[in-house]
Amino acid sequence: MALSWQPYPFKVHGLSLSIAAEPFDSDDARRLITALDAGLAELYPPEQRFGPNLKGHHLEDGRGTFLIARDGGRAVGCGAIRLLEPTTAEVKRMYVEPDQRSKGVARAMLAALEVAAKKLGVRRLVLETGTYSDAALSFYRRAGFTRVDCWGEYASSPTSICMEKHLGSIGL
Repeated sequence: MALSWQPYPFKVHGLSLSIAAEPFDSDDARRLITALDAGLAELYPPEQRFGPNLKGHHLEDGRGTFLIARDGGRAVGCGAIRLLEPTTAEVKRMYVEPDQRSKGVARAMLAALEVAAKKLGVRRLVLETGTYSDAALSFYRRAGFTRVDCWGEYASSPTSICMEKHLGSIGL
């Protein structure tokens, strides 16, 4: 079972966002992930795209969560965390629809993922993004992530950039 929690309302640039845990295999989740994968396919060859390696069972039994951001019921973004170690989780599948970008949706999604991570006892978030994903790199740097050596499947990818962020105290 994925981490469950109540929707959290966000007021962002005229949007009324609600971000909540939803099934990884829901219709909206599949639609958002398909769009994410299509965008990444324009930048990276298949062997350098790792997002599709995340499966629903990786998030079960308290090992992570998948969140969807909605504006007025419309799914406009998504993101996930999965535990790698008891106090380290990986940010995965971050995506915001193109017409919703630069409105604060990604910032709200990352904040919600950090809350979910802290509820799991996570003290450190890590992620992988690509060398051609300039907007993502800039976003994560602004959010407090710093570059680290890549690990696991990312270590041999010439286009992988890995980052980390240490989370503050649990103040929930």
